[in-house]
Amino acid sequence: MQDDNLSEININDDQKIIENKELNFFEALIPVIILMSLLAYNIFFVEGQEWFGAYTNQIILLIGGFVAMIDGFFNKVPLMIMIKEVWENLKSVFVPLMILFLVGALAGTWLISGIIPAMVYYGLQVLNPSIFLPASVIIAAIISIATGSSWTTSATVGIALIGIGSALGIPTGMIAGAVISGAYFGDKMSPLSDTTNLAPAMAGTDLFTHIRYMTITTVPTIIITLIVFAILSATIDTTGSADISGLLATMDATFNITPWLFVVPLVVVGLILLKTKPLIALGIGVALAAIFAFIFQPEILNGLAETKIGAITTAVLTDTSIVTDNPKLNDLFSSGGMSGMLWTIYLICCAMVFGGVMDAIGALARITKALLSVATTVFGLFASTVLSCLGLNAIASDQYLALVIPGKMFKKAYEDKGLAPENLSRTLEDSGTVTSVLIPWNTCGAYQSSVLGVGVSEYFVYAVFNWLSPFTTLLFAALNIKIRLLKDK
Repeated sequence: MQDDNLSEININDDQKIIENKELNFFEALIPVIILMSLLAYNIFFVEGQEWFGAYTNQIILLIGGFVAMIDGFFNKVPLMIMIKEVWENLKSVFVPLMILFLVGALAGTWLISGIIPAMVYYGLQVLNPSIFLPASVIIAAIISIATGSSWTTSATVGIALIGIGSALGIPTGMIAGAVISGAYFGDKMSPLSDTTNLAPAMAGTDLFTHIRYMTITTVPTIIITLIVFAILSATIDTTGSADISGLLATMDATFNITPWLFVVPLVVVGLILLKTKPLIALGIGVALAAIFAFIFQPEILNGLAETKIGAITTAVLTDTSIVTDNPKLNDLFSSGGMSGMLWTIYLICCAMVFGGVMDAIGALARITKALLSVATTVFGLFASTVLSCLGLNAIASDQYLALVIPGKMFKKAYEDKGLAPENLSRTLEDSGTVTSVLIPWNTCGAYQSSVLGVGVSEYFVYAVFNWLSPFTTLLFAALNIKIRLLKDK
């Protein structure tokens, strides 16, 4: 840092927090207030997101970034520092953006190869509507624990479960909420997860102490989640359940359904379990699906384009629709390919611009410090941590910053209160990791809604595990249940 008013707090070689002595709390809040006001106006008063067209949220995030930039100029932050931080933010999401492109390609090739139809075909025969939602939570949780990735879970079994549940007549918001609840439970508890490793690193504890301590709040939360979904499954009216035979017959007539198609998803999951990089694993999944399309679905390919190669290229890059005589299946058997991910990619990039400028001008550090200053009690400290994580998920649009900044800022405060570091690491995960998917412009919210094809507003209330987790951690803090002290260790 070249300017006297700016200082860096180094976390590790790749991450830092910028503090600005010139910036006060109210100035730091100005871009946030404007951003939230514009987003709220768009949600509640503008129908169909026609205010700025299809990319309203993206433009609002850029407006917020521009306001933050002006805020920075008034507080002696050079333009080059802001540009540098924006660039660093954009670089940090390069791999996730490539994953999004590959997920789009995966959806297209898994459709034309018959993999997704096969998942739906066999799933309809196995998953009864009366247990579908809690079963979806459990399936997603198992896959996510095994892979350490909620993103991979959604891109594989999540897509299949959405298809199966839709055919059964279950609202997609409920299905997505069940998938996301299970996926984030597994992501949170898996030693393979990046956030599960990051949280204890920021707090100053070890991985397995962190995981064991998380079970105190996480197990009751997932049990309540399963109970809620069991009740929902017992009460919803599944209009599609009586029409399963017709759906199965239509799929049988349209695709060559065979258990051999499951080789591709099994290979992808196996590669991820072997810690293969996601880009490589998903790339292999796309390539194998293209080969399987040639082998098992030549008629489908001939019906989509003049050449089989052309059909596969179209499925990878752009929209693909396979028409059947059942309207439900027509909606299900369509994919946007890579182009279908562009709206989400633009949203993530715009969010990174806003978050980068806010970080560069020192606003993120200032807001977190203000929350820390009012934490005079143990419960106040937990509450401030939760609010900080929630706020950073919305402001910085990235779950990693929602773990890193509060983790660094609150670490000493927990020590001063005589609290063991796993209290902080658990609170970071309970409020930072799992709530990121509830923010539409956060990288996680944008990804999940795009991959599952369900808007955040549709699944928000049904993502029970995700919004319940912060309340659980605050309840345990308020009642002083299993709050571990340093002297206990």
